[in-house]
Amino acid sequence: MCHITKPVRTIDYHTAGEPFRIVLDGAPEISGATVAERRVVAQNSAEIDAVRQLLCREPRGHADMYGCFIVPPDDDGADFGVLFWHNDGFSTACGHGTIALGVWAVQSGLVAAQPDGVTPVTIDVPSGRVVAHVRQIAGIVTSVVFENVVSYPVARAVDVETSRGRVQADIGFGGALYACVEASSLGLTVTQDNYEELLAIGREIKWTLNDSPFAEHPADDRLSGIYGTIIFDDLGDTADGPHQRNVTVFADGRVDRSPCGSGTATRIALLADSGRLAPDQALTHDSIVGSQFIGRARAVDNGAPENEIHGSVVPTVEGMAYKTGEHTFILDANDPVATGFIL
Repeated sequence: MCHITKPVRTIDYHTAGEPFRIVLDGAPEISGATVAERRVVAQNSAEIDAVRQLLCREPRGHADMYGCFIVPPDDDGADFGVLFWHNDGFSTACGHGTIALGVWAVQSGLVAAQPDGVTPVTIDVPSGRVVAHVRQIAGIVTSVVFENVVSYPVARAVDVETSRGRVQADIGFGGALYACVEASSLGLTVTQDNYEELLAIGREIKWTLNDSPFAEHPADDRLSGIYGTIIFDDLGDTADGPHQRNVTVFADGRVDRSPCGSGTATRIALLADSGRLAPDQALTHDSIVGSQFIGRARAVDNGAPENEIHGSVVPTVEGMAYKTGEHTFILDANDPVATGFIL
């Protein structure tokens, strides 16, 4: 295990209940010409991964911790780049993190903003370029609209054999690949009382599909793999559009406390493709803890190859993030638990 000799300074937020830890100082250098290349480097570096472990694992973090390293953007078209991480490695996308990064960039002054109005914060992430549109009123951030990469359906009604019987999953891409399963088909509802059962079956579905052809990204193998399972309750329709509640089980059994930003983008693409979500409608998307995102779909621009995939849309997800603290973490050379542990 690499020893960490420098303090690591972070600023922490939560977005709709889901934590997000931004590293300000103490991260190792991460080489690469693009953010996507830097993610591959980070995944294969013991030195870089040691810092991730330090910040994610107990006693400094917990099993469901999330955060990022700030890196250079791919080019001058973005304000900065980001490598997202969690307790199992480095992810390709993170919508709740993008919302938190937008708030941080404006509140810290990294991106200049007028006290009234909307400021775009453009960020390069491993899955592409995203934008956090940060709204302020009298100098106070009130909301963020996360504009995601082009998202689309991948497969419909895929049979999955599970310990709770055969179910069908719709698979979509929203910066990462997700399998979506209605909770009622599992004999469950998305409530905190069912947390353990939802976690277990979500993890099972993810790994069952992860080696299937449905887990292969059509253009970039670095984005392949089923990142998570979205288990949802359909709560009908409001005057504005569909209302659903979900729990997203991502990575290896991590549970998103928020409605999941990239997961919401995936649901938007699937619902728009089915005709359930019209261009003038909004998806009201609740989490297992009762927090909420509002999602919409707009048409894609012509030109890019991914825009030609059937059902492609540009999802936007509205939410808000709040600062929870600032920290300076160290690793004592004599500490027997080193970079920590996961229970």
